[in-house]
Amino acid sequence: MSLYNKTAHELHNLLQTKKISAAELTADIFSRIDETENKIGAYLTITRDKATADAKLVDEKIARGEKIAPLEGIPCAIKDNICTKGIRTTCASKILENFIPPYDATVYKKLSTSILIGKTNMDEFAMGSSTENSAFHTTHNPHDLQRVPGGSSGGSTAAVAGGEAIFSLGSDTGGSIRQPASFCGVVGFKPTYGRVSRYGLVAFASSLDQIGPITRDVTDCALVLNAICGLDEMDSTSTVAPVPDFTKSLIADVKGLKIGLPKEYFVKGIDPEIENVVRNIAKKYESLGAEIIEISLPHTDYAISTYYLIAPAEAATNLERYDGVSYGARVDGADVVEMMTNTRTEKFGAEVKRRIMIGNYALSAGYYDAYYLKALKVRTLIQKDFIDAFKKVDLILTPTTPNAAFKIGEMISDPLKMYLQDICTVPVNIAGLPGVSIPCGVNKNNLPLGFQLIGKALDEKTILRAAFTYENVATR
Repeated sequence: MSLYNKTAHELHNLLQTKKISAAELTADIFSRIDETENKIGAYLTITRDKATADAKLVDEKIARGEKIAPLEGIPCAIKDNICTKGIRTTCASKILENFIPPYDATVYKKLSTSILIGKTNMDEFAMGSSTENSAFHTTHNPHDLQRVPGGSSGGSTAAVAGGEAIFSLGSDTGGSIRQPASFCGVVGFKPTYGRVSRYGLVAFASSLDQIGPITRDVTDCALVLNAICGLDEMDSTSTVAPVPDFTKSLIADVKGLKIGLPKEYFVKGIDPEIENVVRNIAKKYESLGAEIIEISLPHTDYAISTYYLIAPAEAATNLERYDGVSYGARVDGADVVEMMTNTRTEKFGAEVKRRIMIGNYALSAGYYDAYYLKALKVRTLIQKDFIDAFKKVDLILTPTTPNAAFKIGEMISDPLKMYLQDICTVPVNIAGLPGVSIPCGVNKNNLPLGFQLIGKALDEKTILRAAFTYENVATR
């Protein structure tokens, strides 16, 4: 039987009852990769030998009659900006093409009993919404190979959607988990900022980045969150809040929940088909006992502008270290200044250079107050919008994206148009809140659509409850 299209919790039961072996499961995934990877291009590095050896260890444990953890022996993929000791970590950039980290990211350690299949493709340094900014190749959407999978976690999402991994990890700075999850028809969860350790995540924008799961269903999402969340002393931004058992939130019941529909998310520019789908989902929730309340998030219009000042400013600072001296690639020059200039000129891609220049401009003397400082003030206003809204509602329901997956090459030459792909997701990162994209069918062109649920800080439980209800009740 085919195993690559099953969920992690289904496969866990099959492994524990010895109906399948971890070796058999891993071989099935690699067989699927051999069949489809040349079309999808989800991976940058495939760890076949390591995965085969790790699967054998899991099988030996099961043979001894020992219990295995929920994700033990389950094949997974990890975005290539998450450090893996001894395994190449490139951030899809030429400047880190041969970089092998000397340590593991905390999230990878927490998933050490899962079977790492490989490191996935992405927009270079997570800067992009289509995975076309990778220095190595473009990933294709498994549902339509002529279209993008979204970004920047396009490889991680395409791997799950295409059956090349059972679950994966991505990172989300302005929508980089949720937007590709919507485009590829899978579940993508961005936890509260600080809920998951960023130690070992190569930084893009440190106050916005967050690692999260990409899965086939909501149950798998809860299982991965259980594994990766929690305080980490290696990350000063890691929250001390206790981590609940998220699987206890998988209750198909939304009675009494107040769900907000922000009017600013249903304006010109949103595909009418997506708006209609999301409004119908609201009606379905209402029929199941939730109360739907129209709300306002008045500073939403400023979110993209705010994000594209704060994120590039932080990126410009974080990327200063790639100078051809400390580590990474080096291009020689007549002196140290020419060497650094040559290295950064030749090894950074166009989008990375663009954001470094935007960031340095926003931080420069004479412009700091006018741009960066003002963006921080607007960020506070956006955060306040959510605080005020959550005094009235428990969750906020919105589209995940303004449109379905677009064709490869369609927007790559228009950065502003590409930036607007994150219009529904960016405010969540600015406010540090949890959000999830849930598949909700297909459009007239048979392309996946997703809707977004946003929750209060550290209230992933309520998001999971509503998402699980939709998945198990509303779609029947």
